Amino acid sequence: MKKQIKALLLFSGGLDSLLALKVAESLNISVTLLIFKSYFFDEKIALKAIKENKLKNPYLIIDFSKKHFQIVKQPKFGYGKNMNPCIDCHLLMLKEAKQIKEKEGYDLILTGEVLNERPMSQNMSVLNLLEKESGLEGYLLRPLSALSLKPTILEKEGAINRKQLLNIKGRSRKIQLNLVQKFNLQWFPLPAGGCLLTDPQFSLKLKDLLNISNKADENDINLLKIGRHFIVQKTKIILGRNQKENEELKKIRKEKDILIEIENYPGPTALIRNYQNSLPSQNAIQKAKELIIAYAPKAKGKNDIIFHQLNI
Repeated sequence: MKKQIKALLLFSGGLDSLLALKVAESLNISVTLLIFKSYFFDEKIALKAIKENKLKNPYLIIDFSKKHFQIVKQPKFGYGKNMNPCIDCHLLMLKEAKQIKEKEGYDLILTGEVLNERPMSQNMSVLNLLEKESGLEGYLLRPLSALSLKPTILEKEGAINRKQLLNIKGRSRKIQLNLVQKFNLQWFPLPAGGCLLTDPQFSLKLKDLLNISNKADENDINLLKIGRHFIVQKTKIILGRNQKENEELKKIRKEKDILIEIENYPGPTALIRNYQNSLPSQNAIQKAKELIIAYAPKAKGKNDIIFHQLNI
């Protein structure tokens, strides 16, 4: 009796990774799902896909936020349309998967990549580069496009029936949507993706942050996810857009941040953060007050405005 093949699947919860799982299982491969999270995307979509499709596979959640942030700041293979270093990001995932494979004794790494579905990051040269750079030559199987790619070692040995793998290519998702019926998938997300680095507005804020600070951390990234952002030299001013964000700014503040609120009119809270490791200047504080008034309609033109400034 042949030993069952054990594989790790890079699993985002998207349609392609769900189909890669189903194709692998149709070949009697035992699949463990490998879910990555960082400052810019989390595990929620993957976990929802597991729950909604009633998947019984074991899974691992890998938080590689710090490593990922380093490649976001300086990617070897550059960015996509925005601040998304897709090639470097995927390569990092594969390298992490390889370490687990070797430590835990898995036979194979699987991905849901589709040849030419993303012209810049899933073309033939990039897929070959990822396999080589990750050190997974012969042990990286892309079930959805395998028939257009080099066979893995297990295919050559006959342990995997290559004829049961697929030959999907290009950006059309017609074949994938037909396979949804075959594999009785109950839920999958829209193809927009959950990575903030593909969002143009978030990417602009991240660029601004990296231009004024080379020591940005998780707190700084989380701050980019809320409020209206303004820059005065090396200082950022963030205004809450609603009461919820006003409260979030109070929770997220660091030791040298300054919070400013209007006491006698409704309006946004302002958080002022200096990136020169010092307290914000009076110029920045004055600018924050002007911005608060600009976004507080009931305070415009009033002469009795009272500001409350909170320092630590």
